[in-house]
Amino acid sequence: MLELAELLAEVLKKAVPSLSEQQVEDAGIYMAKNRDVFAKAFKSQPDALSELLADTAAE
Repeated sequence: MLELAELLAEVLKKAVPSLSEQQVEDAGIYMAKNRDVFAKAFKSQPDALSELLADTAAE
């Protein structure tokens, strides 16, 4: 998971240079931890992201 998080962070930093290093790192880790949900969303199931929104609302 760490390798995926690092690669995601690198891609995010390149795409959005205004993000801080901490934001990039946090986003990369979050996406890597939830890679199954993001994979479903990218495979024409965008409603899968609702699962992450529900988890956030519960916190």
